[in-house]
Amino acid sequence: MTFQELQLLEPVLQALSKEGYTQPTPIQEKAIPVVLQKRDLLGCAQTGTGKTAAFTLPVLQLLHQANGEKENPAHPLKALVLTPTRELAIQIGDSITAYGRFLPLRHHVIFGGVPQHSQVQAIRKGVDILVATPGRLLDLMQQRVVSLSNIEYFILDEADRMLDMGFVQDVRRIISHLPERKQTLFFSATMPPEIQHLADHLLHNPVKVEVTPPATTVELIDQQLYFTEKHNKRALLVHLLQNPAIEAVLVFTQMKHAADRLALQLNKAGIRSEAIHGNKTQTARQRALENFKKRKIRVLVATDIAARGIDIDDLTHVINYELPNEPETYVHRIGRTGRAGAAGTAISFCDWGEKTFLTDIQKLIKQSIPVVKDHPFDIPTLHSTPIPASQTTPMNSMRSMGRGRRGKVFMQR
Repeated sequence: MTFQELQLLEPVLQALSKEGYTQPTPIQEKAIPVVLQKRDLLGCAQTGTGKTAAFTLPVLQLLHQANGEKENPAHPLKALVLTPTRELAIQIGDSITAYGRFLPLRHHVIFGGVPQHSQVQAIRKGVDILVATPGRLLDLMQQRVVSLSNIEYFILDEADRMLDMGFVQDVRRIISHLPERKQTLFFSATMPPEIQHLADHLLHNPVKVEVTPPATTVELIDQQLYFTEKHNKRALLVHLLQNPAIEAVLVFTQMKHAADRLALQLNKAGIRSEAIHGNKTQTARQRALENFKKRKIRVLVATDIAARGIDIDDLTHVINYELPNEPETYVHRIGRTGRAGAAGTAISFCDWGEKTFLTDIQKLIKQSIPVVKDHPFDIPTLHSTPIPASQTTPMNSMRSMGRGRRGKVFMQR
């Protein structure tokens, strides 16, 4: 199927051609016709499946058609995209710029952590589409800068991450200000009970689009597992980075201070690196991301929250320097590579203390991650050592424990 077969308007097709896109991804193929029919949509899709275009393209078209042939439309706020992170908001804004370049529509992106003056000025000049993170949107609503009374299209993106980051109550407050009659597009990679309840409350007779079952890994990703002692992880990472085929790699740590320390150690080893996490300023985060995209640095060390909105073309390698304590997070992490049908490699380090996390991950993805043996920092006895019963936790309990710990460490990420 081509984009032409999806009944998109010529200006939208021209923009897609400019971007070099000719064939829609599965979620775009399934979602775009539903949105153009003005139906509510429940989209279950992992990162890297093309869901941003799945809602951006048809909403742009619907807004343009509603304006008709007006030469000077008033640009009332008609569409709201709510997303959990600044990076993801910026990414969505860039997509709207690209896909709407031949349409007389205005959009703006708002998020916290920066002065609000320029955001307020842009909104007051009139925007058709607003892309926002929950905190800054609520601030501007309270200041009466933003009114949601005329919203016709509401897109809630990365709903499960909203839950992880503690934004669900903010989302509910925002929803309470939306008109009852609107078209809602709801996207989430996973559907935990609280998110399912939110979807049930928000959506009216939705069409469900599911392109990849929740918590399954991309088949094209080559997964590799390295057992090692905790104190040898940095040396193992440096050893692997001696391979010139790893031109750029996203490395995951659990905590922000671990990301800073590892980036510093890698730079001392002659490997250009920067860290990105929630305690970095917006300017620093964007600079690190741009340096990584332009290959000015080779390694970007990130925490999960900071990495959620990262969209990097041709990222061939992801390394789990520390395994996540929630198995679903593993799926999101490795999904940063192998995007849009490309191949990718996901390498995970595992020490003695992380073997319970590894067990839960392999239960979730329903496969064993292939082990790389005989490397310089290997622990052969760890390959087959079973987890003592006293250390084994049922999967549901493990998830509950992970949520408790996450609440504790969230402020440090």
